[in-house]
Amino acid sequence: MTISPELDKKAEEAISHYPAEHKRAASLPLLHLLQHEFGYVSEESVKWVADKLGLEPINVLELVTFYPGFRQSAPGKFHIRVCRTLSCAMAGSYELMESLCKATQIDRSGTSHQNPIAVSPDGKFSIEFAECLASCGTGPVCMVNDDFHESIKPAEAAKLVENYRAKA
Repeated sequence: MTISPELDKKAEEAISHYPAEHKRAASLPLLHLLQHEFGYVSEESVKWVADKLGLEPINVLELVTFYPGFRQSAPGKFHIRVCRTLSCAMAGSYELMESLCKATQIDRSGTSHQNPIAVSPDGKFSIEFAECLASCGTGPVCMVNDDFHESIKPAEAAKLVENYRAKA
């Protein structure tokens, strides 16, 4: 992991928002910066944040393992999040997940709370369930990277995947 001068400058700016005696509060913003830059939070990232804030690595790791928004393994080039909250589940999000996994050849059998992401054999796609993507009236919904997709029926999953595969 190489921290660019630009990323270090963003980190210093984030830390400056907190009083020196409470700079530990910058842990989450720094973790978000690192995940945005590298796609996930590695062990090296945890150590870097800890060093930057004068903490023990376990103090940072406990945040990474507690909050499901942080990934501890590298996602695919196209990361898919499928909403699984009630309105999307009733609209077919679990069936959408199955169809997306079939279209990307992803096996989710090894996923868990601590390891929610599954990656396709070619590394181009990864997938996970997400809690509420804030479009309850247009379910099922999913996001591919930062692209939001509403009312995606399971039968449309293969077409959605092919549109992204063409961008690869």
